[in-house]
Amino acid sequence: MEIRVGQGFDVHRWSPGRLLLLGGVQIPHEQGLLGHSDADVLLHAIMDALLGAAGLGDLGRHFPDTDPTYRGIDSRELLTTVHDTIRRQQWQVINVDATIICQRPKLAPYMPDMCREIARLLDIATPQVNVKATTTEGLGFTGRHEGVAAQAVVLLQRSRENRP
Repeated sequence: MEIRVGQGFDVHRWSPGRLLLLGGVQIPHEQGLLGHSDADVLLHAIMDALLGAAGLGDLGRHFPDTDPTYRGIDSRELLTTVHDTIRRQQWQVINVDATIICQRPKLAPYMPDMCREIARLLDIATPQVNVKATTTEGLGFTGRHEGVAAQAVVLLQRSRENRP
């Protein structure tokens, strides 16, 4: 088997009047995140990790923010496209481990739903997805409630015979 690890990171600033979407789940909050798409920072980090592990560049290369096609697009749709892309290369997702970095809102009640939604989108079992959240103890841009960051690590595998 060929095994690869990918790492992804993304950041979006807070913006009034937008929905907060994390891991494909709507979170009640007074602000959402600003971005060309729906700004789901968690799914963006996961997509970058998947693309990186497969050696296929990054999110901006596949879905440039200069392309009006992706304006306001649902990141779940983008993740489905990324997943289809890596599957065409015969990659199989083994697991996803991700961390959301923000001061608030509290995300623990929503993490099981995020794990289920990510697993559904990647066609894997829910226990293969782990989502955690942490604060920065009031430090930095996330601590000042200026934005949200997310990082993700994925493990992919494919049979050596299945290489394209």
